[in-house]
Amino acid sequence: MNENNVNFQGNENDDDFIIGKGFALDENEEFLKDKKKRKKKKSGSAIKSVIWIVSIVVVSVGLAFGIIYAGADFTGIGFGRGEDCEMQIEMGTPASVIAEKLEETGSVKIPIFFRLYSKLKGYDSQFKYGYYKFNTEAGYEAIAQMLINEGAKAESITVTIPEGTGIKDYVKNVNGENVTVPGIGTLLEKAGVCTKADFFSALDTVDYDSKLLKNVNVGKTYYELEGYLFPETYDFYSYDSEECAQFVVERMIRESEKRITDAMFKRADEMGYSMNEILTMASIIQMEAGKSTSEMANVAAIFYNRLNSDDFATLGSSPTCYYGKAYKKDDGRYDTYKIKGLPPGPLCSPGIDAIKAALYPSEMDGYFYFVTDSNGKFYYHKTYSEQQKTIKQLQQGNNWVYEYFD
Repeated sequence: MNENNVNFQGNENDDDFIIGKGFALDENEEFLKDKKKRKKKKSGSAIKSVIWIVSIVVVSVGLAFGIIYAGADFTGIGFGRGEDCEMQIEMGTPASVIAEKLEETGSVKIPIFFRLYSKLKGYDSQFKYGYYKFNTEAGYEAIAQMLINEGAKAESITVTIPEGTGIKDYVKNVNGENVTVPGIGTLLEKAGVCTKADFFSALDTVDYDSKLLKNVNVGKTYYELEGYLFPETYDFYSYDSEECAQFVVERMIRESEKRITDAMFKRADEMGYSMNEILTMASIIQMEAGKSTSEMANVAAIFYNRLNSDDFATLGSSPTCYYGKAYKKDDGRYDTYKIKGLPPGPLCSPGIDAIKAALYPSEMDGYFYFVTDSNGKFYYHKTYSEQQKTIKQLQQGNNWVYEYFD
């Protein structure tokens, strides 16, 4: 028994010793864990190295492509070049705008590089206005020399398109006398910019893809761009009638797009009108108020009151009666004594004051009539009888201007 006990105790000790070895196994586990961590660390480092190498390659390729692209731009090689292009530079145009125009022609892909090149070479202060025709493969130096040495070839002509001018001439009868109101085509031809025929042809080349021109009432108006050519004083160049006519139309449309802001579009939408309807109303206001800009918001209020009243079947604006008569096949679609609501489009090019009046009319509740005297003074009335009374008084004093229509 004792021996067995001794042996048992020895076995216990042996077992304890073996268990002690288990402790050594725990150390091995830690070792294995450390080994795995080192492997993960090495693996992570390897991934980072690969990412770093790929990044360097990508950046290098990007830089190489950028250098090639810039070099091609500088020399005028490739990337869609090789076309003949035209460019018109107006007097006083800064080098930055010239660079943008070159980008529009396709002859310069990186305008800021052309500006930098021109600045470093001292060319930018020597550029001249005028009309240019060249190939898009010219390259920076050739373009710069052209802008320095070949400018001002075309004659500069200043033309004023008055507010309220239509595309085509029309005739109205004032106090028994026929008065011809010259249109934009006539004014351009008289100034020597282009012929009327080329101007009307240029109107047909316009794409209606801009925010403003998408409002054009295609197929419903006599001239679809009526009211979309902004009235202003312009400096045009005379060198070729057909090309000049195209530049004129493009320039006048760009001016309209610049003047008619996003805020104006938003306001029109709030009022429930399209921009075409606002320009149509503005054209009527312009023709009724003339140069009396201070009265335009009041005139606008009168016409909006009529549009929104059940007591008025038509708008009843006198200028709308003679506008259509300038067209041989006039069907009366602009005559607001015959049609309901607004005409299909503007009757002239309204100025910015008339456009603002159409967007922000005065508060004149209950007023539906107005008349002017020979001095341009406006009289506003709520009833037709009041209107007639004022007209009679003006007639008796030979102070009334009237228009009638055959």
